[in-house]
Amino acid sequence: MEISPNKQELLELAHYRMPFGKYKGRLLVDLPEAYLVWFKLKGFPAGKLGNLLQAMHEIKLNGLEPLIRKIERDFPKESL
Repeated sequence: MEISPNKQELLELAHYRMPFGKYKGRLLVDLPEAYLVWFKLKGFPAGKLGNLLQAMHEIKLNGLEPLIRKIERDFPKESL
């Protein structure tokens, strides 16, 4: 089985900002891991935001933050 990441989803994940709460305006990659763990325990929101938060939790859990930061840096939102 081959796993192929969706490029558009990775670009969106790298540039998506938290839309509410204490961390409103922060990139999801900049959210504290404890905040993502709290969502995991309480339940991620429904829809797109929940999917992105869940993906970011897995990324942080597996130490892949540098990958998202590289995507953010190499593909600025303005150029998309």
